This record gives sequence, C-alpha cells and structure tokens, in this order.
Amino acid sequence: MPMAQRTPLAVSAHSEGGATSEACQMIVFLGPPGAGKGTQSKRLLQYLSIPHLSTGDLLREAKAKDTSLGRLAAQYMDNGRLVPDPLVLAIVGEKLQEPQFATGCMFDGFPRTLQQARSLDESLAERGTPLSMALELRADENELIARMLRRAADERRADDNPQTIAHRMEVYRQQTAPLLDYYRFRNILTTIDAMGSPDEVFDRIKAAVDRLRSA
Repeated sequence: MPMAQRTPLAVSAHSEGGATSEACQMIVFLGPPGAGKGTQSKRLLQYLSIPHLSTGDLLREAKAKDTSLGRLAAQYMDNGRLVPDPLVLAIVGEKLQEPQFATGCMFDGFPRTLQQARSLDESLAERGTPLSMALELRADENELIARMLRRAADERRADDNPQTIAHRMEVYRQQTAPLLDYYRFRNILTTIDAMGSPDEVFDRIKAAVDRLRSA
C-alpha cells in the first residue's frame, strides 16, 4: 500500500530556558474503533521512549490537584459540558512544560475537531515544537465492525452491539475526516494499513517512523 507523506522531525527549542532537544517527537495518533489504536499506541510509545498525553486524564488530574485551571475545567466537567478549547490548550501547554515531555509526546484523544487541531498547531509553534507527524490507522470499515462483533461475542460485551458500533463509526468519520484532510494538506499525515496481525501492523508503523527519523 502507499505509505505516507514525510516531513523531518522537528529540532525543538522549549520556550522556557531555551533548552534544545533533538528530534522532539510530537505525534497525533488517529484510528477508528476496532483498528487497534490502543495496542499500537502503547507499543509505539515504548519504541520511541516518549510519554503519552491524554487530555481526558489531564483534565481529571488538573481537577484533582485543584489548580486554577483545574477549577475552571471542573465548572464544565461537573455539569457534563465540554471544556472549551482555549482552556484545554492552556492545560496541555502547562503539562508540556514538565521535563518528561522534553523529547516529545503522543497526543491521545486530542485533537478531535479541526479547530482543536489548528489551536494545537498554534500552541506548539509558539513553543518551537511543531507536530512531527499524524499517524492514521486505516482499515475496511466492514472488517472492523466484524472484528468488534466477534470480540463482543467472545468477551460477552453487551454494549458492543451493531447499533452502538455503527454509531461510533459514524462519529469517528464525522470528527476525523476533516483532521485527515488538514494533516494531509500540511504534509505530515502517515496512513498505515491496520489489517493483519498486531505485529504486522506495528512493523508498518515502525517503518514509517524510522523513515521519518532518518529523513
């Protein structure tokens, strides 16, 4: 299958202290339900030795620590409302200043919309650590649905029924299609064939990442 467009990994300069970090790897990982994103992202994190940044975990952490930003976020979370993008970006930016993110990170669950993607790019550009790549796991939707239905039957997961799975797929299509076009236009989108064994898929991911690192 055709592999992805490539762009050199950024050599970053963090805004605080001016410290440089070669090959700062900032990655957005995208994949539809059932494509194995959870499994593959864990393996890639270990391979690259970078941390992951989950905005869901981050918001809960900020709330639990009762930081000023966390208190603002809690006003939305406690009422079941989405936390506004500027607040999410502020919390993300604050987290990225921690030492473990000096060599990069993988964004999990963010961005979800085109506006979030643009805001994230602006925030990272200000820090001097632009996105290195956006990884997309792609597979035939019918195959993914069949895979999830088999898993639901094996694990007796009543919540994974055909209607629920179809809805999750539709939400993913609506949210992600604009992001894919956006990152494709920026020439940082890497599309990976997600069909095959976990090892086969990860070999494809490693090959794409290694080409990027050596560019």
